[in-house]
Amino acid sequence: MATTIDMLNQSDLDQKSAYRTIEAEIQAINDLKSSVALENLSLALDLMQNATGRIVITGMGKSGHIGNKIAASLASTGTPSFFVHPAEASHGDLGMITENDVVIAISNSGESRELGDIINYCKRFAIKLIAITKNAESSLGKAATVILGLPKKGEACPLGLAPTSSTTATLVLGDILTVGLIERKGFSKEDFNVRHPGGKLGSVLQRVGDLMHTGQDMPILNENSIMQAVLLEMTSKRLGCVGFINETGDFTGMLTDGDLRRCLSASILNENAVNLMTKTPKTVNKEMLSAEALRIMHDKKITNMFVLEGTKPIGVIHIHDLLNNGVA
Repeated sequence: MATTIDMLNQSDLDQKSAYRTIEAEIQAINDLKSSVALENLSLALDLMQNATGRIVITGMGKSGHIGNKIAASLASTGTPSFFVHPAEASHGDLGMITENDVVIAISNSGESRELGDIINYCKRFAIKLIAITKNAESSLGKAATVILGLPKKGEACPLGLAPTSSTTATLVLGDILTVGLIERKGFSKEDFNVRHPGGKLGSVLQRVGDLMHTGQDMPILNENSIMQAVLLEMTSKRLGCVGFINETGDFTGMLTDGDLRRCLSASILNENAVNLMTKTPKTVNKEMLSAEALRIMHDKKITNMFVLEGTKPIGVIHIHDLLNNGVA
């Protein structure tokens, strides 16, 4: 049975092992920083940006797992991309690759036997091939249109066998390519939103126009309405506010249930709304991101904002609409 001292010794050994691994991985990234050839990087980005087809990523084993992630990152940021398993490519999936595509093949040694058919296919049909490898003189390196070199030092694995530092460097190199294309293409938050309609990112990147209440659901009255009508409108629409327009339909102000409580009196029902409303409330436009609208509500300590198109109200957004849709 392990003693307390044995457990403490093991904990110390585990911590030292963790530090060695972290340092080895950091060194791999620093080596990558030194080894990335600026000319080759720009050539690779040129090929990817100018491709009229897709970016096809391939790799075997751990390289393949990293390749899947790179393909997903590219696809989600505006560069059509997918992963092809090299073994499946040899059994029909080569037909997924066209002459308009650019292939990125990942192999630490550059001699992965399973990549042979894809390499030959690229050469046969003059398909641009970007190699990510440590060995420029390998079969993959010699066949490539452009080589992106990985650091040549060993792995973090104490045996020097399990892909660790090399896969970290490959992952970072994939991110370099992804970020480079984002910046070259001017890919925006709005573009990102189109590709991420679900989950937390989709919620945060929704626009006000996607969540606002419109038409018959919008509490809106003429500014000369008496407060009795205002109370009925506020109660029936159940958003805790009423907006007001003038004779030409321009937005002129709003009242909230909090405003009513502050000015409550025996004669309020006969008052005109124009005399009690807030005439310069905070408003937004339908293109504003929902996350920004929520920030404004928090900063201003308000729960409603009317949405204007020019000077006309087209909707109203409530803080509950934002929170219920996962914007936080």
